[in-house]
Amino acid sequence: MAFCPNCGAAVEGRFCAKCGAQVSAAATPGSGAANTTFAAPAAAGLTDNVAGALCYALGLITGILFLVLAPYNQSKFVRFHAFQAIFFHLAWIVFWVAETAIGLVLPWSLHVVVSLLALLIFLAGIACWIMLLVKAYQGERFKLPVIGDLAEKQA
Repeated sequence: MAFCPNCGAAVEGRFCAKCGAQVSAAATPGSGAANTTFAAPAAAGLTDNVAGALCYALGLITGILFLVLAPYNQSKFVRFHAFQAIFFHLAWIVFWVAETAIGLVLPWSLHVVVSLLALLIFLAGIACWIMLLVKAYQGERFKLPVIGDLAEKQA
């Protein structure tokens, strides 16, 4: 039985009943073409919007990873989002260290207030991170106020 090179469905005849793609004679069972049916999509790589969104997935790690990987470090869109993800994550780390240092110095009653304020800022940061991820996936080049300008200069 032959398989469609486009969608992988079983095909009887010359055309796929599922997607309508033409199946060549090379896709017959004995030719070995059915074994390479799913190799083409994996070799194609990620689109720019998916790579840009994945830059935000783990912050520093994925941002640096997409700056190093060969096909993605050539795209201005992916480079911008990789740098913005790195700078956003670094700002998040600096905020966390500053909040921890302030919390250690203050007395307990003020520490509670600082902790509640830090929780609100943390939740706003999570919302901003999700928004950046979604905007990159939609193909938009959304810039954060200070971090976005730095990322644009680096990209």
